[in-house]
Amino acid sequence: MASGNLTHLTEFILRGVSDRPDLQMPLFFVFLVIYGLTVAGNLGIITLTSVDSQLQTPMYFFLRHLAIINLGDSTVIAPKMLVNFLVSKKTISYYGCAAQLGGFLVFIVGEIFMLAAMAYDRYVAICNPLLYMVVVSPQICLLLVSLTYLYSLTTALTVSSCVFSVSYCSSNIIDHFYCDNVPLLALSCSDTYIPETVVFTSAGTNLFFSMIIVLTSYFHIVLAILRIHSSEGRRKAFSTCASHMMAVTVFYGTLLFMYLQPRTNHSLDTDKMASVFYTLVIPMLNPLIYSLRNKDVKDAFKRFLKSPCQAFNFKLV
Repeated sequence: MASGNLTHLTEFILRGVSDRPDLQMPLFFVFLVIYGLTVAGNLGIITLTSVDSQLQTPMYFFLRHLAIINLGDSTVIAPKMLVNFLVSKKTISYYGCAAQLGGFLVFIVGEIFMLAAMAYDRYVAICNPLLYMVVVSPQICLLLVSLTYLYSLTTALTVSSCVFSVSYCSSNIIDHFYCDNVPLLALSCSDTYIPETVVFTSAGTNLFFSMIIVLTSYFHIVLAILRIHSSEGRRKAFSTCASHMMAVTVFYGTLLFMYLQPRTNHSLDTDKMASVFYTLVIPMLNPLIYSLRNKDVKDAFKRFLKSPCQAFNFKLV
């Protein structure tokens, strides 16, 4: 099972966040709470932005899809992770591992470019408010979201195919809590130059281009806000993008922390901690960031609590 070529390998063993027996149950309850809050928060955002008649704007359309991506990302990782805390044999099948890697890549790449699309949306809203509904029309929103999903799916299929094109011979123990590129390739007994090149080129390119979009958008947003003479006007303009700025800072900060580490200090343990953050903690935080700092979302939630049937227009947009 742990030896032979690629066709004979049937399963991998996931080492997990920690292999200390005394930490398994405490970690199970910690991550169960995190996943429960993630599901509740993101389903809440999806529901509110889908059916509340006052949240049918481009900004909330993108927010809904960010919540779908966050929910998908954590759901690809968390259930298997939680089960492994409770069992002694922490295995995942060969095809299950491939599916988990593919799903993770779909959602993480999707999140990178959905945040970029949301930055562009905020740029148009603040810098060209009179043309906002023309430039960011429902058709453009649908196009941006569709391209994001299509590109992330293509990237996931390409990268995961490369990772699983190599042979695994001596070990099937993955030093991670889910099937990720780097720890998988570390197990290979064949040449990994091409898969590693594909993995790091794809990750670097996606991060670079999405950050260019985000930084360019916010550069123009800051300039536009500084040109506003009244302090009330500046405060109002800043408040429209404050939640997104916070989400972008946390997400990109975590990814940059991983990719900009010196090679001498880089370790899989550090990768694990960063991975916990952007696969499980950030999907939990995003609904809180966008609801606690957003008056429209809070008002929609209050309308739901007050009168669910009258507060909502049950028509998906």
